Amino acid sequence: MEYNGIIIRSGKIELRPWQEEDAEDLANIADNPLIAACLRDSFPNPYTLENAFEWLRMVIPINNPAKYFAILFNGELAGSIAILPKEDIYRLNAETGYFIAQKFWSRGIATTAIRSITHYGFIFFNIIRIYAEPFEDNIGSRRALEKAGFKKEALFKNNVVKNGVVKSSMIYSALKDEWDTGREWLPEIIIA
Repeated sequence: MEYNGIIIRSGKIELRPWQEEDAEDLANIADNPLIAACLRDSFPNPYTLENAFEWLRMVIPINNPAKYFAILFNGELAGSIAILPKEDIYRLNAETGYFIAQKFWSRGIATTAIRSITHYGFIFFNIIRIYAEPFEDNIGSRRALEKAGFKKEALFKNNVVKNGVVKSSMIYSALKDEWDTGREWLPEIIIA
């Protein structure tokens, strides 16, 4: 299905808003306990086709301006990423969250998707800071953030419980006034 909207492209990686037709592929890549173990408890495990339809029906109607994106690698669904602007005293901030299908791990897809969503966020939203909060033991996510240009801000010791285990989380951020728009890897943003 052709999507008439925004596409963020960087090499073989493309971010585009989610479509209801993505449900089956989303359920297939998201139904992985290794992925769920790195995300908040609101992410179902197991992840069923019904979970996919339920989530897509929730985010698609509110996805204008686009905040929730499918990550495609060579046209195949490879993950999900979002940029969520905050409110009240945090209104100049946005949080990003993402996951990559296991078969696409260690290919630089997360790094490219993070760079792309960050560049998009600074252009299209009134924000000056984008942050992510990976678990301390999620080394892959932390490396992807660092490679994308995010800096470690904080370690919160024993502040979350995941699967019955008390864990620590971290804050990584990118600041608009430090974001290098002259970088060679900036994505192409297409509005159709």
